[in-house]
Amino acid sequence: MTVPATTLLRATTMRPTATTTELAMTESAGGGGGGDAGSAMSAAPTIVRRSRLGFRARVLGSFVALVAGAAFAGLVVQRLVLLDRLDRTTDDSLEQERGELEVLASGVNPSTGEPFGADVVAIFDTFLARNVAVRGEMFITFVDGAFHTTTLGPLRLDEDAEFVEAVASIDTPRWGRFSTSRGPVRYLAVPMQFEGSTRGVFVIANFTRAGRDEIESNLRISAAVAAALLLLATAVAWFVAGRLLRPVRDLTEAAESISDTDLDRRIPVVGNDEIARLARRFNEMLDRLAGSFATQRAFVDDAGHELRTPITIVRGHLELMGDDPLERRETVALVTDELDRMNRIVEELLVLAKAGQPDFLQLAPVEMAEFTTEVLVKARALGERNWLLDACANGEVEADRQRLTQAVLNLARNAHEHTPADADVAIGSEWGDGGLRLWVRDTGPGIEPDDHVRIFERFARGGAGRRRTEGAGLGLAIVSSVVEAHGGRVELHSTPGRGATFTLVIPGPHERRSPWPAPTAGGAVDPDREVPA
Repeated sequence: MTVPATTLLRATTMRPTATTTELAMTESAGGGGGGDAGSAMSAAPTIVRRSRLGFRARVLGSFVALVAGAAFAGLVVQRLVLLDRLDRTTDDSLEQERGELEVLASGVNPSTGEPFGADVVAIFDTFLARNVAVRGEMFITFVDGAFHTTTLGPLRLDEDAEFVEAVASIDTPRWGRFSTSRGPVRYLAVPMQFEGSTRGVFVIANFTRAGRDEIESNLRISAAVAAALLLLATAVAWFVAGRLLRPVRDLTEAAESISDTDLDRRIPVVGNDEIARLARRFNEMLDRLAGSFATQRAFVDDAGHELRTPITIVRGHLELMGDDPLERRETVALVTDELDRMNRIVEELLVLAKAGQPDFLQLAPVEMAEFTTEVLVKARALGERNWLLDACANGEVEADRQRLTQAVLNLARNAHEHTPADADVAIGSEWGDGGLRLWVRDTGPGIEPDDHVRIFERFARGGAGRRRTEGAGLGLAIVSSVVEAHGGRVELHSTPGRGATFTLVIPGPHERRSPWPAPTAGGAVDPDREVPA
């Protein structure tokens, strides 16, 4: 069944400490009662638990764990290798003593000058007299299964019954290990056989605890040194990571400090690595955001500034409108005119607002001879003027045909509104060093030099000598936006009392040809002349 919203609200009011997880479980429980009802409810919110550690701490922690793990594994492998080397060294020592015993047994008894023969006692005594056991090493001899003699060692093995039983009466050499209270013992028992019978046993035993203790001590020292170096490396890595991640912190601080009223902060870009590229892209994003917010604020300000007057007019006339039919018709006509003007203002503001967006232009090849004559024909519909065609550029330019037409017609409308009925208004195009040059000129009152820049601002109007029109003062601002979106510029040449010429310069690849037709000395040609293909 579906849980009413009031029930959830009452539950959260009674239990202010309820967590998001509990509320999610309540919603899920409410939705699990039926097919359609359950599917209609929204899924429970997923809670993503983020680590409380910073990025630098996580990276450094991973680095320390990796290095510490590698160091530990290295110490373990080192210990195994050293212990194996100790065992091989011990075995080599035992084998060496065995070889010396065999050489002695095959020689001459120094006391008699005769071969030892089967005199194992003489062999054992002579060997023990000539050889001194090294540290941890011990020699034990048995004659006819009984203990004979031994050298000093860490422990009397001849007193260990288990050990004696294992080695005293063997017939073949025996390698073995034996555990004692003084540590493990590695031994080699060598039987002395004569005529098929064992007359004695010589045992070489080696206590390996000292060697093992030395290995463990060295490993502890290595571990302590490794730990100290790891701590030092961690401190250095923490400092270096802080320096490397400084742009990321600046990026985070900048992102946290950004608001729609303050988009001026930028991240310093140093180098050309991944962090620098991230900072550069972030700065570019801030530039786009600043442009978007500026456009949004300008649109709101412009709309509020320009729409306030017509709204006031409409409201005032509607409030004062009486019952007289004639008065009502006049009021409706005035209101309709004001609404039309408001609609035109809104459309122009939308054009300006879209000018900074990537999809503002729809570029395609535009054939200029056809375009120039076509826009002149459209301009004639603006009103009675002496419309002229100065020149037509052949070839194509990459441009947005509709936006370019809008810009030229805005210039033509501006010329029509500021010239008398018998004035000349000419349109032309040609190729120049800067690309395509498309102009509109008139023989009106001209523009004062101080107004050459100001008139391209929004809601700006001409100064003295220029007629006051019903427009909102956005036409030239739209022209400038369209041309700038094409990567071009608007040039204005005007002398007060001698007219004005607005030239749109559109850069880009084009087919350079001589303009048709060439301008005459008077600067104009017949606009009705047919344009060649």
